[in-house]
Amino acid sequence: MVDITHKNASLRKAVAEARIHASNTETIEAIVQLRVPKGNVFEVARTAGLFGVKRTSDLIPDCHPLPIEFTKIDFQIEGQTIQILVEVHSIYKTGVEVEAMTGASITALTMYDMLKPIDKGVSIENIRLISKSGGKSDRKGSKKPRKIQVVVCSDGVSQGLRSDKSGAYLIEALQHIGIETRALIVIPDEVERIQQEIIRAHEERLDAIIFSGGTGMGPRDVTYETLENILDKTLPGMSEIGTVYGQDRVNTAFLGRSIAGISRGMLVMGIPGSLGAAKDYFQAWFPQCLHALDMAEGEEH
Repeated sequence: MVDITHKNASLRKAVAEARIHASNTETIEAIVQLRVPKGNVFEVARTAGLFGVKRTSDLIPDCHPLPIEFTKIDFQIEGQTIQILVEVHSIYKTGVEVEAMTGASITALTMYDMLKPIDKGVSIENIRLISKSGGKSDRKGSKKPRKIQVVVCSDGVSQGLRSDKSGAYLIEALQHIGIETRALIVIPDEVERIQQEIIRAHEERLDAIIFSGGTGMGPRDVTYETLENILDKTLPGMSEIGTVYGQDRVNTAFLGRSIAGISRGMLVMGIPGSLGAAKDYFQAWFPQCLHALDMAEGEEH
């Protein structure tokens, strides 16, 4: 199965349909009047469809087992055709479109099985996904193109004692989602240099700046305190969701600190300097954190 451990859980919804076509109107009348020998077609098929939704991962090899938190199966009669609509909800890391289509398929197959003794021409048509929502494709980013600077704050990297990994990852990850980035900047973990980069970013009218490193608990980790004093408005929810995301994957993530907020309309972020932390915070924050810029600009105008 595809690795989904890096994904965020979110509300996922999907609606699928299938159609049963009867060869004559008498079949439809028998269904409505409960005269089908095998029983109440709609209720039996609905029950089978519910089982189909819940057992999808047992039937489709690459489907992940996931918590099904809502399923609705409706029927609409259109002449000699019955439309089956299956809606599925889950709060999880992957979508439920296959579950919805499986439910529609099993519902339709059950109806076919119940109707074939009285209608040899009954057929199943048009199993398809109608809609889906949730997940990364629905994450709200910014309505505008944005430019971001990545700054690595590290005495060791700036002195050439060790190589950078987190900054390079952030540059590549941002570019992958279509964000314009400036060339990576590496500075020592010093208050004055951090302040200079904030000033430079404002002068270049950048939309955001990310500092990687210097947010830990050591005596030379000054980035957190420096940024805290610079921000006009903090965004504590970003730090919280970043910690929760990391803690779900590494049991020491709660020891790291992050900070995020707005400085004169620019989004400023500070995260721990490890490669693992950079990956976790990027997955937890982007691209939806850029929506804060749209909100800030709306407040200004």
